[in-house]
Amino acid sequence: MSQDQLPEHRQRLIWTAERAFGLKDTIANRRRTAEVAQAATGNRPADDVARPAPKMVESVVDTALFGAIDDGAGAGDAFTEAPFDSPVMATEEKRKHLAVMNQTEVKDCAKCGLSRTRTHTVFGEGDVDAQIFFIGEGPGETEDQTGRPFVGRAGQLLDKMIAGMGLRREQVFIGNIVKCRPPDNRVPAPDEVETCTPYLVRQLEIIRPKVIVTLGLPSTQYMLRTRLPMKQLRGRWQDWRGIRLMPTYHPAFVLRSYTPENRRAVWDDLKKVLAELGVGETGRG
Repeated sequence: MSQDQLPEHRQRLIWTAERAFGLKDTIANRRRTAEVAQAATGNRPADDVARPAPKMVESVVDTALFGAIDDGAGAGDAFTEAPFDSPVMATEEKRKHLAVMNQTEVKDCAKCGLSRTRTHTVFGEGDVDAQIFFIGEGPGETEDQTGRPFVGRAGQLLDKMIAGMGLRREQVFIGNIVKCRPPDNRVPAPDEVETCTPYLVRQLEIIRPKVIVTLGLPSTQYMLRTRLPMKQLRGRWQDWRGIRLMPTYHPAFVLRSYTPENRRAVWDDLKKVLAELGVGETGRG
């Protein structure tokens, strides 16, 4: 199916999103849209299918996240790949559990050193029934001041990315691997990650999204327990505890290197997410 053969509302969504990303409608773009349409019918190209990770290569970021890792196993023996086996909660029950976690555990958390330098914790926000859960690295300065995730310049670009998908920010959930801002926006230290990420795992267990989108290398490496660089991870479907996971570039990286190639790469990744979910123009399947 070519882009011209897609339903009219889907063509409008794609063209509007590409304009938001500053991209032009080219023959290559149309060919990529055809591939995404093929994926939507269940005939995914072979390179979109999760595969065993090749031998892992150490990087500065993953060492900071995990410390010393033996044979790519990751930090902590408690990490598991098993799907969640707890019952799926009703909407109001989800809201209640998340609110209680935030108020009684996260808001005044002092389990690691980040608590000494933060202004506010950043719990995360969005639809408790969200199909898509975006995960970043950690709060920045604006997020630390407001207590909300992705509200600075990178957050403004993320909002455009979400709008390009035909969704509103309120229809997804947005969080980070740590709830407090690391000083000078550095990569979270291993003890900070291992102390804080149980909150993230519980959020994911409560919300049960259909797709996780990891934004940038730190969140991708943590969720996949891998040392691979982003160029080998981005755009390839993975599975995390039975949930489909798509790694893509962090909006801050795109802003630093605002090239058509990087914007196209992110939009291609998001189109794969739309195809996986079968999301239409309204943002609901």
